This record gives sequence, structure tokens and C-alpha cells, in this order.
Amino acid sequence: MPSHHPLTPPHTEEDRAIWLRLLRSRRVGVSTFYRLMKEHGDAAAALEALPEIARQAGVSDYQICPQGVIDAELRAGRKQGARLLLRGDADYPALLAQIDDAPPALWVKGDLSLLERPALAIVGARNASSLGHRFTRTLCRDLGAEGFAIASGLARGIDASAHEAALDTGTLAVLAGGLDQIYPAENTALYHSIAESGLLLSEQPFGMKPFARHFPMRNRIVSGLARATIVVEAAARSGSLLTAGNALDQGREVMAVPGHPFDARSAGCNILLRDGATLIRSARDVIDTLAAASPLAQTAMTTPQEAITVPSPPAETRTLADHAALHTEILSRLSGAPLPEDDLIRDLGVAPERASAEILNLELDGRIARKPGGMLALG
Repeated sequence: MPSHHPLTPPHTEEDRAIWLRLLRSRRVGVSTFYRLMKEHGDAAAALEALPEIARQAGVSDYQICPQGVIDAELRAGRKQGARLLLRGDADYPALLAQIDDAPPALWVKGDLSLLERPALAIVGARNASSLGHRFTRTLCRDLGAEGFAIASGLARGIDASAHEAALDTGTLAVLAGGLDQIYPAENTALYHSIAESGLLLSEQPFGMKPFARHFPMRNRIVSGLARATIVVEAAARSGSLLTAGNALDQGREVMAVPGHPFDARSAGCNILLRDGATLIRSARDVIDTLAAASPLAQTAMTTPQEAITVPSPPAETRTLADHAALHTEILSRLSGAPLPEDDLIRDLGVAPERASAEILNLELDGRIARKPGGMLALG
């Protein structure tokens, strides 16, 4: 389990804007944000130190995010009727706050009371079968009737069916782009329905169109909101399996619906089942599995929000310059030709867990592309 320490977000609007400005500054992702907060104590001090840190990392012309950009984002939030939640705020989703890479800032719009309900993530194929859609709708209606909110990613296919079936009982839609960016366009009506009766969430600024690198980031939020992730249909290589992997990393349950071996849309589910996921045939299977969860998991699911503390990054003495140097080393060893990840880690000569963490950061940033067979190439 990761170590924990309280992370108290600022209360004044000016200080909250500084927190957001740090997060929106160039080269400051989620892990870097937390590292800066840990090293400098608060967002204002970290923001002041950024140019010098960047200079030490070899970036001579670094500029922090302009204040005007933050002012525009906050105005857009007010215009949209959205609310900004900072990690550590009383209304920030309790389960999401427990994952190491939880969004430092989250825009939400809709019924915030849904964040107090136990949630389940439902994900699956975009080109789902008719049977997959029908099963999803039945499952989500039954789980909703039992008091669960349904979380998904507003994609076409299984995601859309899950949201539609849970509109009356409660659904959470996590967007890959900004809260005002509807994607795909075919889900426009569904988006507006969720804004009325459910809850929309995004960690991206308003106006940000979703790019490929944003979808893995969205997926970790979908699973992070939920007690369990349920995969209905998924190909052998799909975003749904990445979401299931996130759930495992986050210490959550993973469940899957079995499918015919000849149906490629079920290959991913069957792989998950082979590797130990719980087989699901109905809402009753889901409820029974959750009821049998470990006492630790039960406690985590019922901890009051005000008692939640925020996981800190693993204790370390490396500076941001050290991380920048390792990033440069990793990128210099990669090209357009795929290289086995194991070979890269061995050549780097650093602890495998450290190398893997930095590789993941670069992958989420879109600078590294993961290829089949454990291969890596420049993004």
C-alpha cells in the first residue's frame, strides 16, 4: 500500500488558481505536480521554482502557464455551470483520491451527490454485438436498482449503452477532452442527458480536444472512481483491457463477461478470465463478489470522505532534474524501430521499478508508443 499524507488544497480563489496554474504549466503532468508539491511545500513556491528547475533540466526558455489562461479556464467553468474540485476537497471522489495518480484538479458538472454513491465501472467494445448491448443494459439497470452508480467513458458501444441504461439511477461519464468537448459526436444527446441527470467529469481544461494520449488518462479515472471494473466485450488489444489493468493496479476488483472463443470481441474478456478475473453472468454475481471482498476493501469503500488522506508519491530523494535526465536517456535509446522494453530497462542500468515509472510517464505524455509484444518506440 502506498504511504499517505494529508494534502490540503487552498481555500481562497486566488490560491486555487495558483494550484491550477502549476498543473497547467508546460511539462508539469500529474506525477510532476505531486513531486513539486512535495519538494516545495505549496503550489506558489513550486510555481516560482519552475523556471530554474527547467533551466537545470536543459530548458532555457521555459515559461510558466500565463495567468490569463487560468482566468479564461475559470471563466469557462462558470459559464458551463461546472465546479472545480481539487484533490483533498471534501467533495472530491473518495475512491479516486486513493489512487497514486489521481487528478490534482477535476472539473465536474451535474449531480454531485452521485459521488457519494458506490460506483461500478462498465467498459467494453466500441463495435459491440447486439447481445453485448442487451446484456449491458440489463446489467446496468439491475445494478442501478441496487444503488450503484455506473461509471464509463462516454465512448460509442458498451460505454454508451451503460450510460443510457443508468440515466434514471445514476451515471458518471469521464471525458477524455475538456468538459465542453463532446466526443464522439453521435453521443451528443447522451452527453446532454447525463449533464441533466448524471455527472460529467474531466481533468482537462475547457476547449481541449481529446488526443490519443488522453484516453489512457481518462481510463484510470473511470476505474479509479469504482469499486470494480466490469468488462463486457473487448478485443485482445483494447482500451478496455488497459482500464482493467488500471483497476488491478489500483487494488480494485476486475470482472468480465465470458464470450464465444470465435468472437474477436470477446477475446479480451476471455483473456481476463483466464488470468483470474471474476466471471460475471448477472448483477447478482457482481453483488456477491463485492460482498466477499476483503475487510480492507470493504473499509476502503465505506470510509467517510472527510477521513480520506491523499496518497503521496513514494518517498525518494531524486530531484526533478534527475527525472528529466532519465527521460532524456530513455528517449535517446529509442527510435521509430520497436525495442523490447526489457532490453531498454536493462540498458538504462537503473532500478526496474524506477525505469518502468518513467517509461509510463513518457507513454502517457505521448512521447513513447507501446507496440505489441512488449515493444517500445518513439511516439
